[in-house]
Amino acid sequence: MEKNFEIKIESTSNPSIIKFEANYFLTQHTSYEFDNIDQAKNTPLAQQLFYLPFVKKVYISQNFIAIDKYDIVAWEDVQQEVAAQIEDYLNSGDPLIIEDAATTTKKSPITVYAESTPNPAVLKFVANKKLIGSVHEFKNIDEATDAPLAKALFHFPFVKEIFIDENYISISKYDMAQWEDITLELREFIKTYLEDGKEVLSANATVSKKESEAVADSSFEQLDDVSKEVVNIIEEYVKPAVASDGGNIMFDSYNPDTKVVKVILQGACSGCPSSTFTLKNGIENMLKEMLNGKVEYVEAING
Repeated sequence: MEKNFEIKIESTSNPSIIKFEANYFLTQHTSYEFDNIDQAKNTPLAQQLFYLPFVKKVYISQNFIAIDKYDIVAWEDVQQEVAAQIEDYLNSGDPLIIEDAATTTKKSPITVYAESTPNPAVLKFVANKKLIGSVHEFKNIDEATDAPLAKALFHFPFVKEIFIDENYISISKYDMAQWEDITLELREFIKTYLEDGKEVLSANATVSKKESEAVADSSFEQLDDVSKEVVNIIEEYVKPAVASDGGNIMFDSYNPDTKVVKVILQGACSGCPSSTFTLKNGIENMLKEMLNGKVEYVEAING
């Protein structure tokens, strides 16, 4: 069956880099990084992209092409045109990587960088590859039975809790250690672990997660109308912003008599006084405005 490639534009935490995500795999377990047109000689699409004067770097990964640009243009002015160019090339049937390119191009290693969060006790380690498909949180090593990476990280005595989302790991530390003393060690450990191709989650974790999601779906159907509206607002407006800070938020309950909404904070948001306050008030104002008269107060519970 002939593949019909479609490209979805995804922003990243770096404003100069945009990901163009494909609906099919582009390479088999190999990533490529090109700094200039010469390095891209075995990759016609990357060469073509370098003809665009604003293209600084091109990354080709399993299911996306990422481009780092110079500041001469804004992404919003050119991203649709670039997406169309990539889509057209992929649908032309021409090869993405010419035979033997793997031996002559620069293979991209996994990169991991550390990013601060609103919670001083939590640091976010972001990888340049997708780690998992949905959120997982581990409060201790017992909960990490089906998560080999989290289990390995708990062997560091200063690791208190672990939260893993699509392409990052948020680590909460004990006060005994300072970030400046342990960040490099953790970053190198995660990088090496991922480069060795070791499992982030076992098959059991994926199955149990799917089961819990099925339960969550059926629970959603049993909610009252206001609760459903609250859940949808949190999913659409709040979760993406919270995820960029290394955390997660979940709906807990709604009391129609007191008009109180309870939410559960996970990851970097959990146990952080400033983010709890900001988040609670931000959600509270949003829900009051969008659900006029139905919500009076939001209570944040640390997960």
